[in-house]
Amino acid sequence: MTDGDQENMSKHNIESADERVPLLSSTQDHEKVSGASFHGSVFNLSCTIVGSGIMSLPATLKLLGLVPGIVLIVTVAFVIQASIEMLLRFSKAGSACSYGNVMGDAFGRIGKVVLQICIVIYNTGSLIVYMIIIEDVLSGSNSKEAHHTGILEGWFGAHWWTSRTFVLVTVTVVIFLPLMFFERIDSARYISIISVGLALVFLLVVIGVTAYKLMDGSIETPKWFPNVTDSASFFNLFTAVPVVVFAYICHYNVHTIQNELEDPSLMQAVVRGSLALCAVVYVMTGIFGFLLFGESTYSDLLSNFDTDIGIPYSWLFNDIIRISYAGHVILVFPTIFLPLRLNLDGLLFPSARPLALDKKRFVLESLGLVFVALVGAIFVPNIWIAFEFTGATMGGLLAFVFPASITLKDPHCIATTRDKIVSVSMILLAVFANLMATYSNLSSLLS
Repeated sequence: MTDGDQENMSKHNIESADERVPLLSSTQDHEKVSGASFHGSVFNLSCTIVGSGIMSLPATLKLLGLVPGIVLIVTVAFVIQASIEMLLRFSKAGSACSYGNVMGDAFGRIGKVVLQICIVIYNTGSLIVYMIIIEDVLSGSNSKEAHHTGILEGWFGAHWWTSRTFVLVTVTVVIFLPLMFFERIDSARYISIISVGLALVFLLVVIGVTAYKLMDGSIETPKWFPNVTDSASFFNLFTAVPVVVFAYICHYNVHTIQNELEDPSLMQAVVRGSLALCAVVYVMTGIFGFLLFGESTYSDLLSNFDTDIGIPYSWLFNDIIRISYAGHVILVFPTIFLPLRLNLDGLLFPSARPLALDKKRFVLESLGLVFVALVGAIFVPNIWIAFEFTGATMGGLLAFVFPASITLKDPHCIATTRDKIVSVSMILLAVFANLMATYSNLSSLLS
């Protein structure tokens, strides 16, 4: 092999590494030599999935009943796995290193831009939901039924410095802003492990409280199936679909995690492991949250933990549950924010140099996105509205419509007849369910 051949191969390797880690410059390639571990990747993807959607799953079972609710949670997990499997297969066939590149391979520049716009809107909505949860936990919230006391309000009383706006601005400046400076998803693996651990603490305490109340006979018999009395109540059932879809979406981070994985061929196993873990957590949270509060379950389960729940040291368990989940939501921030910033930069500056090499652009985009999410969280009334509209619009597109459309387009002629049948079914299900959910949401808001 000549020196010229060796030089060309070295250049090719550097260019390939740059494509696989879009935020990094070639001088940072040494950070990728060891690669991300399998377990770290599972936690990063699980952290992406188990975000704020888990809080509305007990309300989903309240709406649908225990049996249909569990079936929906499990079914959506399998459909999500199928859609991600399609993305990964077409990514491999087209040598694409991102969701946007797969869309661009199938539909050209327009397809990639549409995908990036959807990710920006969806992830911005997700950040708004996280901030609303932080407001609810620390400063309390208001619903049609009552005012729900937050942790700070319960400890210190109502003051200007325990108000929702002041607390949220403080958390944003002190916690969210430092977290926004992560440049690689694998850098957040330890944060993801802690975040998933806090979500499990929340779940275990809920299970323990429910078990205690089951033993003392204070748990009511749950509703097994929905109560459908008219067409309005029937259409209202479809509002549960985008909420559950919202709870599983992780497509925008799949390629980012695969690009940093030591052995990219393990990505299918990472996806299966993460979805299995999250499905178990979701089903358990839905069942025990609904059993614990029954028809009194709020759209945001945390709102139920601001009063006496009928056990000794109720206030202590309430605070453990709310603090552990608030910590989980805060630590999810980097896994959502990184792909948001990356896709926004691709939209605004498609031909610019890598974002990591332009610190001014990096900081300005980060600050702008945090500010937009902060303003949205202050003015959006509650997380159920955010879940329904975000899930009903962008969620269905990212999870079902786009992967199915790529498969039907089949730019590399690898789709089977089964793939195409599944893809058509995904699109029809997403369109029908989301139209019904959007119609129901608009009707309830206008009534």
